[in-house]
Amino acid sequence: MPQISESTPSAISAEISDLRIELVGSGADVVDEIRLRVAAGEVLGLVGESGSGKTTVGMALLGYCRPGGRVAAGEIQIGGQSIAALSDAELRGLRGRVVSYVPQDPGTALNPALRIGRQLRETLAAHTEASDDEIDRRVLESLAEVALPADQAFLRRYPHQLSGGQQQRVAIAMAFVCRPRVIVCDEPTTGLDVTTQATVLATLRDLCRRHAVAAVYVSHDLAVVAELADHVAVMYAGRIVEAGPARELFAAPRHPYSRRLLRAVPDLEGKRAVVGIEGRAPLPGARPEGCFFAPRCSLARDDCRAAFPPESAVGEGHMVRCYHAAEALAEPIAAAPGAGAELSAGAPVLSIAGLDAHHGSRHTLFDVDLALHRNECLALVGESGSGKTTLARCIAGLHGERTGSLQLDGEELARTAGSRSREVRRQIQYVFQNPYASLNPRRTVGQTIARQLELFFPGDRRERSRRVADCLERVALDATAANRFPDQLSGGERQRVAIARALAAEPSVLVCDEVTSALDVSVQAAIVDLLRELRAEMGLSVLFVTHNLALIRTIADRVAVMTGGRIVEVGPVGAVFAAPEAQYTRELLANTPRVEVAHAR
Repeated sequence: MPQISESTPSAISAEISDLRIELVGSGADVVDEIRLRVAAGEVLGLVGESGSGKTTVGMALLGYCRPGGRVAAGEIQIGGQSIAALSDAELRGLRGRVVSYVPQDPGTALNPALRIGRQLRETLAAHTEASDDEIDRRVLESLAEVALPADQAFLRRYPHQLSGGQQQRVAIAMAFVCRPRVIVCDEPTTGLDVTTQATVLATLRDLCRRHAVAAVYVSHDLAVVAELADHVAVMYAGRIVEAGPARELFAAPRHPYSRRLLRAVPDLEGKRAVVGIEGRAPLPGARPEGCFFAPRCSLARDDCRAAFPPESAVGEGHMVRCYHAAEALAEPIAAAPGAGAELSAGAPVLSIAGLDAHHGSRHTLFDVDLALHRNECLALVGESGSGKTTLARCIAGLHGERTGSLQLDGEELARTAGSRSREVRRQIQYVFQNPYASLNPRRTVGQTIARQLELFFPGDRRERSRRVADCLERVALDATAANRFPDQLSGGERQRVAIARALAAEPSVLVCDEVTSALDVSVQAAIVDLLRELRAEMGLSVLFVTHNLALIRTIADRVAVMTGGRIVEVGPVGAVFAAPEAQYTRELLANTPRVEVAHAR
């Protein structure tokens, strides 16, 4: 078993032994041979591409399997107690009190009909016998711990009155409010700007150590895991292929897959190119004989294809499942910067002048002047609530409470999308941050993309089917995904479908609102390459709203920094990152997580 912690057995808060979860009917394994131990006060980072089984393992700690799956073997213990022996009622009592969960998508996890204060109070009331005064004190304390206003005005708000980052922090507060023994964090910082993310990560570390909470942090963001986790387990196609102390694993990863993941992480300094991983991870029931990574691995030999590699110790508490770990160690992680031709921006395609926006009586954008040029990628960054998404929605015609000028190719745009022509709607396409809410759950992937094609490119059904397959291939999805529904896809796969739907319209302006926040680093690299190719082929202009400053270095030509509804700095990415003029920009850069931090911890 990979020794995730050297702590004494009495300090182990969560332990998974030989866990196998399989699909009902086919018996195909979703995850198998999962062995993990997490000690009190420690953070275990669980990383890997979308569909690798990270969330499945995390949810298993709460005694939950997705519909269509079942625990076929193994044992899960929380504080030395096997959860398999618990009744449904006992499991419900366990969740939130002993083991809690921070979801990837707080927008669907929070009850839209209840005020924030009531939801926090109900959590405490359901799992503790505290007095009303004590509950009120704990609620305010929990909000302060995640850098939210600890006042009655904030508690009276509904979830829709909060930004995405604020919703995520409320979800974290709800998970910690009962001081559980184990907490499962499923991508809890994907919706946060880097400043808030730094605060939340520091809070997670502090709360785990202060209250002896064992945390399993599920993430595709290796830079965040490098800063937060004590130990790391790397998953691929339902197996743990490498596990060990974070510092050692990030400094000298031994599995080829781990090393390729690190090569796909954006570099804030711009000293290396982002390199994706060719091919796709195999799905349950379609995994090859031998090592599952062999079809994508340059080191694969006949022995790799014959049998799955056994566990091998390569250091103190460091395990790897690879026949060629020594050879993998000799391969460089850092890649030389790409030598591809630079794209030159043309005349302004989108011009914004004196733009003000309101949400009811609240003034949210102030005198915004900005231009997006043809064939340019302009990054828009800032903290949650800074006005980034409001500006993006004004451009797409999704927010009509605005004044000022907004022009596409010199023609003034109507305030709302419904008042714009079909051609204008085709030219400006929007990819939303939240793929869980933006895809119709009653339509297959193919029907979703085909509907977009019907709107803008009428044609016969056979031609649409071909174009649907082309759109999916563009975003690194197999054409067979057209027959699946959104709930049958991972979070990263759903976001790729949302991007494919937007690209199906062949737009001239693509507004991307945190489109890579749900993607693993490998697919993120593929999307970056895709957007660059589309810009070269179509003259596509991209407004890229993000909090990932390292990714900006890779994808954007210019960057605009927003705070408090105002743009405080605009310029070429290299110049702004090298010598930022605004204090706020300097703070963003200082708070951006880096993988290299783990080497020095």
